[in-house]
Amino acid sequence: VDDAERVLGNVAVVSHPGTKGPRLEPALYAFDDWAITGEGVAHHPGQTFGPIACAQHTLSRGVLKMTAQFLPMDDNAPRGVDLQVNQGGQWVTVDTAERDTLSWTAGFRVPDWDDTVDQDYRVRYTMPVSADATHDYTWSGTIRRDPVDEDELTVAAFTGNINMPWGNRRNWKNITFFPHHDLVERVVQHDPDVLFFSGDQLYEGGSPSFADRAHVEIDYLYKWLLWCWAYRDITADIPTVTIPDDHDVYQGNVWGAGGRAAPGRDNTGGYIHSAQFVNVVHRTQTSHLPDPYDPTPIDRGITAYYTDMVYGRVSFAVVADRMFKSGCAGNGLPPSGTGRPDHYNNKDFDTADLDLPGLVLLGERQLSFLNHWAGDWEGADMKVALSQTIFANMATHHGGGMSYVIADLDSNGWPQTGRNNALRELRRAFALHIAGDQHLATLVHHGIDSHEDAVWSLCVPSVANAYPRAWAPEVREPYAVPSNEAFMGHRQDGFKNLVTVYAASNPGRDMGTDWPLLHDNMPGYGIVVIKKDDRAYDVQCWPRSADPSDPSQQYEGWPRLIEQQDNYAKEPAGYLPTVVVDGLDDPVIHVINERTGELVYALRIKGDTFRPAVFEDGTYSVIVSQPDTGARQTLRGQTVSEDVDATVEVAF
Repeated sequence: VDDAERVLGNVAVVSHPGTKGPRLEPALYAFDDWAITGEGVAHHPGQTFGPIACAQHTLSRGVLKMTAQFLPMDDNAPRGVDLQVNQGGQWVTVDTAERDTLSWTAGFRVPDWDDTVDQDYRVRYTMPVSADATHDYTWSGTIRRDPVDEDELTVAAFTGNINMPWGNRRNWKNITFFPHHDLVERVVQHDPDVLFFSGDQLYEGGSPSFADRAHVEIDYLYKWLLWCWAYRDITADIPTVTIPDDHDVYQGNVWGAGGRAAPGRDNTGGYIHSAQFVNVVHRTQTSHLPDPYDPTPIDRGITAYYTDMVYGRVSFAVVADRMFKSGCAGNGLPPSGTGRPDHYNNKDFDTADLDLPGLVLLGERQLSFLNHWAGDWEGADMKVALSQTIFANMATHHGGGMSYVIADLDSNGWPQTGRNNALRELRRAFALHIAGDQHLATLVHHGIDSHEDAVWSLCVPSVANAYPRAWAPEVREPYAVPSNEAFMGHRQDGFKNLVTVYAASNPGRDMGTDWPLLHDNMPGYGIVVIKKDDRAYDVQCWPRSADPSDPSQQYEGWPRLIEQQDNYAKEPAGYLPTVVVDGLDDPVIHVINERTGELVYALRIKGDTFRPAVFEDGTYSVIVSQPDTGARQTLRGQTVSEDVDATVEVAF
């Protein structure tokens, strides 16, 4: 080997106190005025990292929120941080913030942001470099204008950002997936308008070191900084929704139980680590999201972040779908028989018996939020729900050995009543659901009372996958890759929830790459192109190795075009008279059951004519409105009409 190849790479200088032992006291070392010279040395100032690691932002309803992430700094270092925009060639400060010493973040909120134009920004931090001198460090990007006039809005979605598989940690050259530059380069080709990271931005035991739970906050922040490093070039310019999941808070699974301290393992319900640690995670990942719908902290003062974002005339619900979920151990569930309270594997056991009264999936607070969101169409033409995972148990085989599991309670297929309640709220809004977590990409049309009477979901594949899963309900053990015909169609998941399966990225295929350790576990990302003029969603699922210019390289079963109204495809009991609107463009229609006062659904129609379907006999109010201007009229006492030509006119 050429000697020059032995030193190819970066040069690091480290000050380390040395080893402490019975007769050894650690020494202290410092470096000053050192230099590296030679023809083989190259300097790339643009590749420096820090003290500002990255920034994330959202723009919603004219309010800009941004979180700047710092590297660790001395507590005595200055805390003031500026957010500046370029106005006519001059940098003007629009907000200031204090750097938080626990999370190493600075958060900005700018109301009345001019969202009609692109604006260059920079985060500026002034730090002393000597007794009488300071230096300005900056991180820059562009806040894009709100694309309200564009026909399409593209969302790129990710989950499961593991940096290397568990085990064999010394073989850095061949098994390290970080810094994921190949993935980022492919995603950029789709020119996304919104980025969505659904959770597991890091793995406490594989990103890349073991979990140091004795110093959990510092260990988390070290691993979080790797995520920042990998994705900062795209989060600098693209609005980003990031929400944490179980591994982000150093748990195998999250059964949040409203924020309490878990009385045992995580499956007993609650969070294992301190509220301060969970809040550090929330601050780093979610503090740039639009203001919470209900900012009241949950138990122990843990922050609540569920919210909505309106961008490009699409309304996104951001749901923390494990924050209130019940634990599966200690709640009176029948024994699983597997040694794990979350995995059931007895084919003779009726999993309907696991749906005990009092169990929670989404909390009442979150269901109220989704109900409100379903009816709020101000500034929006279409709706999308974003959460950690989908409302079904879509993995029948788990892990490197691909062991068969009938029912996994960590999935949001359980508890079934909570699952159905969540889907009822989402379908009131005709919302597509995008999520991750399952390490397995799926495209599913969900059912509650009958197949396909609720929303569609896209579960995106993991960025990288150390724990593969598969949907192969007819295959027990040993696992074999099923044909598409063997797993698609009208099905029941392990909890007897109704699902219609259209695609699943089952592992076990040779993807034809030179890195099977990464690519044969079916990693990748999801793309959803929201077609506002057509009121449809173009749902895509891409292998990490695929060429984005070639749609045929997507995982089998994708892409698929989903009509907006297919997200509430329940068979109607009848129709109210057709509403004909004069004087409003693309009005919003609310259908209210007058007996219960319940919102049946709300929808912004395309055009001026809509025939409202209803699902039981009764009397209904139909509200016709333009929320952007405040125009509104209510038609009361509407009933099912047998006359398909019956109309009611509304003039503004």
